[in-house]
Amino acid sequence: MRRRRIAHAAVATLLALGGLSAAGTIPAAATGTDGGAVGATATATAGKPAADGIVSAMRRDLGLTREQAETRIAAERAAATLAPKVRRAAGNAYGGSWFDAAKGRLTVALTPAASTATREAIEAAGAGVRTVAHSARQLDAVKTRLDRLSAPSGVSGWHVDPAAGTVVVDVVRSDRSDNDVQHFVAQARAAGPVTVRTVSAAPRTFAAGTVGGDPYYTGNVRCSIGFSVYGGFVTAGHCGQPGAGVSGWDGSYVGTFQGSSFPDNDYAWVSVGSGWWTVPVVLGWGTVSDQLVRGSAVAPVGSSVCRSGSTSHWHCGTVLATNETVNYSQGAVHQLTKTSACAEPGDSGGSFITGDQAQGVTSGGWGNCSGGGETWFQPVNEILNRYGLTLHTYTG
Repeated sequence: MRRRRIAHAAVATLLALGGLSAAGTIPAAATGTDGGAVGATATATAGKPAADGIVSAMRRDLGLTREQAETRIAAERAAATLAPKVRRAAGNAYGGSWFDAAKGRLTVALTPAASTATREAIEAAGAGVRTVAHSARQLDAVKTRLDRLSAPSGVSGWHVDPAAGTVVVDVVRSDRSDNDVQHFVAQARAAGPVTVRTVSAAPRTFAAGTVGGDPYYTGNVRCSIGFSVYGGFVTAGHCGQPGAGVSGWDGSYVGTFQGSSFPDNDYAWVSVGSGWWTVPVVLGWGTVSDQLVRGSAVAPVGSSVCRSGSTSHWHCGTVLATNETVNYSQGAVHQLTKTSACAEPGDSGGSFITGDQAQGVTSGGWGNCSGGGETWFQPVNEILNRYGLTLHTYTG
């Protein structure tokens, strides 16, 4: 579905609807949108847990009723606000946290070193508590040791799983008997608490050749816009190098890649001009209404998340892991967030959003939106901090 560019006056009207910025966002973050040509159908969410479009997509992709989706969004918002507070309260005894969808609340892992007063304070704040053997600091140290190893292509990635109290190493099923894979697994297990999991396929990035649709292009590569920042937009680093020119869905010149990193990271930002401008909207592609974004509070593991991209459009899933190292064929990328939302070639760089909070830009994954799979995104706050950008937010 090709979008129609809206006039500057329509954007001005949209942005004049209100002036209250979202609470609970971190200082460097603001909200984002597809830069340039967008539909003027964004739905304000004041007084509601989320826009109707997000609720509808969660009903479709997560099998929830409307009431369940709205209840979950409200609970996830509370969990995202609580998570950094309980981490500070737990101190060295902190073992990680995640959103428990069944109980509708944040669960916090604590080592036996946590005092009774600390446990009671965290529970009083509304979180559940689980005792674990290893602290988050210990598990992060194990993951850092794995990051220093050279991984064969049959190892698709690794991340800390706070609920299991271990570092999970993902091995591609067809390569699990490979000597190099077995050697890496042996080194990983020697580094500390490690669990090996078998996955169906290796990850890949989701850039695509020029095939039409509603994208942005650099050379013969099609990718998707992530979130608007003042002066441009953020997207995936594998989509273009600094200095590369960018054209929009209509073939007109948009701007230039000002910064890009891939592998090791997978982020970039593009300056815009030549009649293009930025607004704080994520496209719904006609599947849902276009979504206003009000901040970038980080959604805990277990939270719902939805994704917008120029190939597969709008799909939702769950946050499965954070700070994962993903071993693409081009090299390892660090600090990615894994989700169960599907994606396809051309979706790279597109938006991940929970409720009305920007989460990150699509990096890659495995599978597709017909048979399912997993995806990873680069957290948006890291991109903003790296380049000193300010996310463009809706303040209504």
